[in-house]
Amino acid sequence: MKIQKAEFLKSSAELNQCPETEWPEYAFIGRSNVGKSSLINMLMDHKGLAKTSSRPGKTQLINHFTVNNQWYLVDLPGYGWAKVSKKAKEKFQLLIVDYMEKRKNLTNVFVLIDSRHEPQKIDLEFMEWLGELGVPFSMVFTKIDKLNGNKLNGNLKDYRKKMLERWEEVPVSFSTSAETGAGKLELLGYIGEINRQLGLN
Repeated sequence: MKIQKAEFLKSSAELNQCPETEWPEYAFIGRSNVGKSSLINMLMDHKGLAKTSSRPGKTQLINHFTVNNQWYLVDLPGYGWAKVSKKAKEKFQLLIVDYMEKRKNLTNVFVLIDSRHEPQKIDLEFMEWLGELGVPFSMVFTKIDKLNGNKLNGNLKDYRKKMLERWEEVPVSFSTSAETGAGKLELLGYIGEINRQLGLN
């Protein structure tokens, strides 16, 4: 898939503020500091599209971006650790729950996972919750440029083993780097294939 046009549309503090549309939505979410904004900018060929920050927990709203006048990329607040108040964290969680449970045109959730770390309980629990909701999701391992091949393969193998303890099969996964562009073609190709199945060109 070629990205011809990607534009910020709006930020929403509540689900009912999200745009009304029949376009498919592809949501990106992960723990704070997983590199979500950098990955989105790399995928969209637009360095300043999603706001990056050295301070984890920067994304606090549901951010909609239109892509090719055909589908939405949705940047969601991170889950887990962030330098924000307890009250703000609770608000993030409610916003995420509302979105996952009620957003009718949500097509796929890309769960971002830092490839440098061993399987994290919070990531595994979040994916299990998505499975219980029946929300389609894929695993996106980020920052693969930060470790060598053996370490990367070991971590991915550990994740596969952990997932198979609770799942019959491992969900579709991608290995990516915002720095090198690794995984870009595969991930966009996956979205393009789903869009074709939905009847979009």
